[in-house]
Amino acid sequence: MSDLGREIARVRADTGGGRAMIEAFRMSVLLVPLLVDSAAEQAYLTVRGSRLLDVAIPGLGIPAGVAIDVAGAQPMLLPPVTGIVREEVAVDAGHRVEVA
Repeated sequence: MSDLGREIARVRADTGGGRAMIEAFRMSVLLVPLLVDSAAEQAYLTVRGSRLLDVAIPGLGIPAGVAIDVAGAQPMLLPPVTGIVREEVAVDAGHRVEVA
């Protein structure tokens, strides 16, 4: 199991903190599905979690979070809030929320 997988399991078991999970996400190399029309195989982009949170999400121009392993045994959602995404794109900007 990856560091991210372990941290997600710890958060789900209420034995870990969100901050450690976010740091594991930021350090992880992820596969992000690319949208393609009627492809026989799904294409993916390989990206570090920090680039996804710091560059890709702010570049969307709309509030967006991240869904992790949605079809897996332990899916997790990272909402677009301070402490996860950059403050200028966080939906709670100005209303500081601490990630435990």
